[in-house]
Amino acid sequence: MDWIRSFQRSVDYIEEHMTEPLEIGDIARVMNISGYYYQKIFNILCGFSVGEYIRNRRLALAGSELMTTRERVIDIALKYGYDTPEGFTRAFTRFHGATPSAVRRGSPVRSFAKIHVTITMKGGSTMDYKIVTKESFKVLEKAEEQSIEDDRNLNTIPQFWTRSHEDGTVKRLLELTVDRSYIFGICYGNSPSDKKTFDYSIAARVAEDFKEEDVPEGFRLSEIPARTWVVFECVGAMPGAVQELWHRIITEFFPSSPYKPTYEMDIEAYTEGNMSLDTYKSEIWVPVTVGD
Repeated sequence: MDWIRSFQRSVDYIEEHMTEPLEIGDIARVMNISGYYYQKIFNILCGFSVGEYIRNRRLALAGSELMTTRERVIDIALKYGYDTPEGFTRAFTRFHGATPSAVRRGSPVRSFAKIHVTITMKGGSTMDYKIVTKESFKVLEKAEEQSIEDDRNLNTIPQFWTRSHEDGTVKRLLELTVDRSYIFGICYGNSPSDKKTFDYSIAARVAEDFKEEDVPEGFRLSEIPARTWVVFECVGAMPGAVQELWHRIITEFFPSSPYKPTYEMDIEAYTEGNMSLDTYKSEIWVPVTVGD
């Protein structure tokens, strides 16, 4: 449960600095993980992004202050990070359904409570996984930089896959791989906590004697380090099945297992087949250590 307590400390940090500039990297350092992994864990646990949480909490607090104090609207706007009354009024009205002046005249406001993390024990359920120790291996990959802010990657990563099918990237990887079982989607999450981007690649395993001079233009050759991995089997149509499995990994598996993610990367391993079928099979690989 240590990482749950650590996550709650990060939420407490947000609350303590609500009237100051907040960066995901600064918040992530409370958990000693990268901004990418913090955003990912936050989104899975809460169902919305870090940025949404901060915006909604600030606007909820601003609404409460408008109702209970006589502070000027401009002072409240500045306090919660808005440079102009116009920008504050637009955001405030979208959130509360009423303008600041209407709230001063008695219109109701919305609340948005602080997050308190709890683990609820439910009836027993099974997860298919195995622990695998793998030697290092090489992958040929095409990588793109993705934003960790406001979940823009929720759209850009699927678009990257669409382009890669259309422009022949996936076909080229399958031609050069030594293992046609999988095409990988790799999230590299070990960047510094203050970095606002992470690398995402579409990749395939290649032979150990594959040379740099053989790398096609636009691709790169990388080495996945030797690690112990927990490999989860995923069955179901994409992307819903893999999203649901990630939720269970974060909320069920790691809180109750002796294993701890290394937060270096994670790999989604896709097989050939129709991804829209309920019987489609894929895997999620997470490098782990045995926790204290």
